[in-house]
Amino acid sequence: MAGAATNHRILLRGRPAGIPTPDLFEADTVPVQAPGPDEVLLETLYLSIDPAMRGWMSEGGSSYHRPVPLGEVMRGGGIARVLESRAPEHNPGDLVQARLGWQSHPTIPARFLQKVDTTRGDALAWIGPLGLSAVTAYFGMRDIGSVRPGERVLVSAAAGGVGQIAAQIGRIEACRVAGIAGGPEKCSFLRNDLRLDAVLDYKAENDLAAAIGRACPDGIDLYFDNVGGETLDAALLHLRPGARVVLCGRISQVNVQKPYGLRNVGQLGAKQARMQGFQVFAYNPRYEEARAWLAARHADGQLRQRLHILEGLHHAPAALGMLFRGENTGKLVVRVGG
Repeated sequence: MAGAATNHRILLRGRPAGIPTPDLFEADTVPVQAPGPDEVLLETLYLSIDPAMRGWMSEGGSSYHRPVPLGEVMRGGGIARVLESRAPEHNPGDLVQARLGWQSHPTIPARFLQKVDTTRGDALAWIGPLGLSAVTAYFGMRDIGSVRPGERVLVSAAAGGVGQIAAQIGRIEACRVAGIAGGPEKCSFLRNDLRLDAVLDYKAENDLAAAIGRACPDGIDLYFDNVGGETLDAALLHLRPGARVVLCGRISQVNVQKPYGLRNVGQLGAKQARMQGFQVFAYNPRYEEARAWLAARHADGQLRQRLHILEGLHHAPAALGMLFRGENTGKLVVRVGG
């Protein structure tokens, strides 16, 4: 069967109380499932490790997905290669993007697969600067944030998978861009590789609001928020008239028992500003628009994405904990095959 006999899987065995730990997962192996009509057998190449996974592990799930049942394969998206197909639109050797789960050789209905256009980039490009994190940054900055040339932009978690793309979109649109990250390595990446105009290490600051004021001396037209909590509250103090606040993520609040209560939302009224959240899945009909734009900027060198790659499916449980402890620099990815 296309050279694959065993499917290596990682199952969810427990619900997290805080940051997910490897003991909540269990590895097993099962025979590869031959594809039925309109199904495709895949070899997983890369898995994306994302903050949303923490919500999928919890009893209540997230606002847009049911929880992963205990004993089932952990949910996760990535890039795979077609090994065997009984669907006319997919051929062996094709690259596809899908919600693969944490497994090496899934068999999935063809309707859940999106074929990857390899003329725009290889598998690594499609898990990185053409992947869903980049698409999220595109719609967050351009649709929700209405970014305009010459504006003053602030991005939190700017060295992360979404944040680094959002920051670069700001640079491409001729904005002044400041980034917030944690630790010298991440800040060096933002300063030296992405060439942001100002970089703030939140771990080195006692007064975050004052530090944002120094990084953004003329205020903020567009704040792209990936963390929520105290950082969001501090940024609200520096909004300019007509500012937009894009609520993309709240990673600082995911593993806490008592969420941070915002105190500065009155600034939205005072500055006639707008704060709006979004879910990238709502933009599914426009993914092609985003990827065409991203691919063109990636091809001409304006856009890139640093990946933090761990080798082997067995690293996925530890990788999820790394994400919430901020131990990755760049988008966190697990290489499974290939």
